[in-house]
Amino acid sequence: MSEGSELSTIERAFQLARAGACHSVNDIRERLLREGHANVLSHISGMSIKKQLTAILVARGAGQTFANDDDDLEA
Repeated sequence: MSEGSELSTIERAFQLARAGACHSVNDIRERLLREGHANVLSHISGMSIKKQLTAILVARGAGQTFANDDDDLEA
């Protein structure tokens, strides 16, 4: 994880969903990987968390790309 970062992978995923830079769950996964979070796919692959993140993305008006997320992103 990045130096000075105190958020867990899940906490950071929710932060990214709310922030506006990510437009899909896949965008969130990719960003977490770039930031150095470990085991991203295992943290962000469950149906419940994907639904929660998608709901946040939809509520803030993210594009429709969230519906086309691939689950084959390497962690």
